[in-house]
Amino acid sequence: MAYIGYTHNDKKLSYWHTYNGKEVDAVIGDAEIGIEIKSTDEVQSKHMSNFKEYCEEFPNSRCIVVSRDTITRRVGQIEVMYIFDFLKMLWNGDLF
Repeated sequence: MAYIGYTHNDKKLSYWHTYNGKEVDAVIGDAEIGIEIKSTDEVQSKHMSNFKEYCEEFPNSRCIVVSRDTITRRVGQIEVMYIFDFLKMLWNGDLF
């Protein structure tokens, strides 16, 4: 939210959820980017389970899990990003 405000970006910020309780913490634009935030030091498949349904519904969306896991990597369509790598990319304008 701060980035969008400081950069005067007109992208909307929202979230996504299903009726059965699955959700994604932040969605930027028209599902251009979905961001799931986890406080774990080691992202595992269980941390991405809700996010997989979002990625299936929006196959062109960039899907990112942000956490304290220091190994930035890709797991299928989902990017797992270390929080500091994510913030650096965000403030450098490399995400959107």
